[in-house]
Amino acid sequence: MTHTYPHIIVAKFGGTSVADFDAMSRSATLVLADKNVRLVVLSASAGVTNLLVELASGLESPVRLDKIATLRALQYNIISRLKQPDAIGQEIDRLLDNISRLAEDAVDSPSAALCDELVSHGEMMSSLLFVEVLREREEVETQWFDARKVIRTDDTFGCALPAIDAIAEQAEKRLRPRIAQALIVTQGFIGSDAAGHTTTLGRGGSDYTASLLAEALNASRVDIWTDVAGIYTTDPRIVAQAKRIDTLSFSEAREMATLGAKVLHPATLLPAIRKNIPVFVGASNNASAGGTLVLRDALEPSRYRALAVRRQQTLLTLSSLDAQPTHRFLAETFGILSRHETAIDLVTTSETSIALILNSTGSTSGEADTLTSALLTELSSHCHVEIETGLALVSLIGNGLAKEAAVCKEVFAELETHAVRMICHGASNQSLCFLLPAASADSAVKALHRSLLE
Repeated sequence: MTHTYPHIIVAKFGGTSVADFDAMSRSATLVLADKNVRLVVLSASAGVTNLLVELASGLESPVRLDKIATLRALQYNIISRLKQPDAIGQEIDRLLDNISRLAEDAVDSPSAALCDELVSHGEMMSSLLFVEVLREREEVETQWFDARKVIRTDDTFGCALPAIDAIAEQAEKRLRPRIAQALIVTQGFIGSDAAGHTTTLGRGGSDYTASLLAEALNASRVDIWTDVAGIYTTDPRIVAQAKRIDTLSFSEAREMATLGAKVLHPATLLPAIRKNIPVFVGASNNASAGGTLVLRDALEPSRYRALAVRRQQTLLTLSSLDAQPTHRFLAETFGILSRHETAIDLVTTSETSIALILNSTGSTSGEADTLTSALLTELSSHCHVEIETGLALVSLIGNGLAKEAAVCKEVFAELETHAVRMICHGASNQSLCFLLPAASADSAVKALHRSLLE
C-alpha cells in the first residue's frame, strides 16, 4: 500500500547501536516507535570497520585469516539469535567470501579504491541483518536498499565528495517511491562514483549520509542515535563534570564537529543548514535520557559553550630560504600545497614563515599519507621544512570570542603551565584554538572546563 508521509524522519544508528543482536533490537524499537521514521541509515557494527581497514592494508596469512574469523563471529553472534537464520546466513557468507577475496588481493596490490570496496561490506552486512531484526517484529513492511544507487560522489577514494544534484535526482527517482510503500533500511558511509566504483565519505560518514538523504527528501528531522545522550560541554571521558547541551545552533555544532567533537561527522550539518533541517542526537541504549537538538538558532547562546580535542595532529612550519617578498612566498607555498591536494585547516603566518596544521583523521584508511615524498621534495626546494608530530589541538567553542574583551586572559591564565605551540584566534568568531603536546591536552581541557564551563 502506498502512503504519503509529509514529515519524513531519517534515523541514523551508529556502530554501537547495531553492535550485536540486543543493540539492534533496542534500535528497532526506536524505529518502530515513530511512524514518521521512514528511512534508516546504518553504520557497520562496532569494531567491524577497523577490522576491514586492517584487512585492506594487505595482511599476510594467518593474521588475515584470524581477522576474517573475528568478522564472521561478530556476524554470526547476531544471526544465531534470529528466528529464521538460514536465508540471511547465506547472504552474509557471500559477503564474507568477498571480504576474504579482496583482503587477499590487498596483499599484492593495496589501493584506496580497493580499501573502499572492502570496508563497504561492514555497512552492507549490518543493514541486511537489521532488516531481518525489523521483519521479525511483523509490524511494518521493511525493505533493504543499496545506498550506492543514490549517494553519487566523485572518485576521491577514502574521502569522496558527494554530488548534491545527482543525489537529489536519484533520491526522488529511486528512494521516495519506496518510502511511500515501506520502511527503508540503507547504508551510511558508502556511495559510488560515475563509473560505478564503490566510494566512502570518510570515517564517521554515516552521519553525513543521513543528512544528505534528508536534504534530498526534504525531511523534517534527522535523528543521530549513538552511545552518548547528546552533545556535551566536552568529552565526559576526560571531564566527569561535563554536561549535556540541550540545544545548539548549527554554527556552534559544526564548529565543534570540525574541531574534534566526535559525536557528529564535520560535514553532517551542511545539508541540514541548506534545508534548515533540525538534527537530534541521542543514545539508542537510553532513549528516555533525552539528547541535544541542533537548530538554526540556539535558545540560549552563551560566550563559552564547549571544549573539543583533536588528536594526532601534525604541525608543518615552512620558512623562507631567501628574502623574497612575503606575498610571493605565501602564494608559491600555497600553490605547492594545492597541487598536492594537501588538506590544511588552521594557519598562522609571520613575515618569513608559515605554520599550518595537517589533519588526516577523516580518511577511511586512518592515517592518510598527507606528507608524501613528492610534496616534501617540492616544499624543500622552496623553503625550510620542519615537521612536528605528537600534538593535540584544543579548541574553545562559543559566541563572540573574537570580539569580547578578556577572552584571552580568561583562557590563557589557565594554561600558564602548558607549552602552547600555536594559537589561532580571530578568523572565527566562534572558536579559539591552540596546539599543545598531546600528553598535556587532557589536563588543559580539565582546567579550562573547570574555569569556564562549570
